Amino acid sequence: MTKTEIEKSGNFLQSEIWSAVNRQIGHTPILEKIAGFSVLMIVKNAKRGRYLEIPGGPLIDWTDTAVRQQVFARIRAVARENHCVFVRFRPQLANTPENQAYLQDIGAVPAPFHLYAEHTVVVDLSPDEDTLLANMRRQTRYEVRRAAKLGLSVSHDNSEETFRKFHKIQSDTAARQHFIPPTMKELLAYRECFGNDAQIYTAKQGSEIVAMGLILNYGVEADYFEAASTNLNRKLPGAYTLLWHAICDAKKQGKARFNLWGIAPPGQPHHRYAGVTTFKTGFGGDVTEYIPAQDIVINKIKYQKVKLIETVRKKRRHL
Repeated sequence: MTKTEIEKSGNFLQSEIWSAVNRQIGHTPILEKIAGFSVLMIVKNAKRGRYLEIPGGPLIDWTDTAVRQQVFARIRAVARENHCVFVRFRPQLANTPENQAYLQDIGAVPAPFHLYAEHTVVVDLSPDEDTLLANMRRQTRYEVRRAAKLGLSVSHDNSEETFRKFHKIQSDTAARQHFIPPTMKELLAYRECFGNDAQIYTAKQGSEIVAMGLILNYGVEADYFEAASTNLNRKLPGAYTLLWHAICDAKKQGKARFNLWGIAPPGQPHHRYAGVTTFKTGFGGDVTEYIPAQDIVINKIKYQKVKLIETVRKKRRHL
């Protein structure tokens, strides 16, 4: 990526804000200028072994061999300095043979576990609202309109009270749907570090909450980062109207696109995200497939243990 493309990427995962979020959570972020590019590296401690994470990056000119070599030489050095078993990164690159060749050139290997929305749906916000509606799947458009007829309301704010309410409802959602939600500490870190650019949207029927969603705004992009729902969402189109309102608000704010975040890889009907994939792709965006997470092995012996643990974990979680 050129520097202009990086500026247009809207990738908060390589930002100073994400560095601050991770510091507040308790990780050790390292933000360095390497070969003229800003690179965010995060030292994370895990039972399976300490590792260096580079989320959504590094954002560099991948076509420049000298830049690739210089950047990853420094990344390896940082990993060794911090006694990491491996480096894990998910570059902001389309999954193409040309881009895969860059990874082979630096000695990366496919990671046994995913990292941050390797498959996603991105809605271009340049059309008017009528066209955005027309671009939706017919059933999605029907549910959005049904929500209006049913009188469902949508509001948003970023008060601590609302974040705590979101945490409670998402914890209940996670128990039903068997996923691991962010901790309260993580949610409050998003709120503090993103400020007004972190908003909780709430869809209600009267005073009853139907669905909630955390929207993060950064640069030209709005991201549907976390979601939660009550049992009412099974019969009411709360999530549909919530997302539609968030998309319209992002357009009014001048955002270029709306990122619906993670979906299942193609051809995996039993993937845990299969159901939400049907929901998200209904909004008419473009399915985007980034190169999957990659690892650079620093300690070969300890890495074998990590690989085994994560491979088993991935199968158990249907990911």
